[in-house]
Amino acid sequence: MDLQSPNPIILYDGVCALCNRFVRFILKRDSRDRFRFASLQSDFAVNLLRHHGVAPQNLDTVYIVLHHGQPNERLVARSDAGLVVLQEIGGVWAALEALLRLMPRPLRDWGYNAIARNRYRAFGKYDSCPLPQEKYRHEFLDQ
Repeated sequence: MDLQSPNPIILYDGVCALCNRFVRFILKRDSRDRFRFASLQSDFAVNLLRHHGVAPQNLDTVYIVLHHGQPNERLVARSDAGLVVLQEIGGVWAALEALLRLMPRPLRDWGYNAIARNRYRAFGKYDSCPLPQEKYRHEFLDQ
C-alpha cells in the first residue's frame, strides 16, 4: 500500500474510550509522524465522509483517508483500517498485520463489528471528545 503521499488521516469516534486508547497507541508508535487524526463528530470528518458517500452519523467504524486531497483519495474502513495502521507503524505490528490479512475480510469485519457494538459498555464513553496532549495537537485536524 502506497502511504508515501499526504499523511493518512484516521477518523475515529471521539467520545469512545476504546477509540481514544487506539489513538494513543498509534501516537506512541508512529515514529515517522505519519498519521493525522480527526474525530467522527467533527465538521472535518463529516464533510470527508459525505464526500465519499458515507453516512456521517455512523460512529461505530474507524476510517482511514488515504491520499487526502489527491485524485486517488480513498476511504478504508473497519478491519482494513486497522491493518493499514499496523502495517504503517511497522516492527512486530507489521508481522501481526500480515497474519491478520490471511483471515478473510468478512471474518475480520465480523470481529471488528462485535467489538464496535459493545465498545461503550465494555470500555466506557466520554461526555465530550478529550483534547490531545499539547505535543500531539499538530496531528489533530479538528482542533
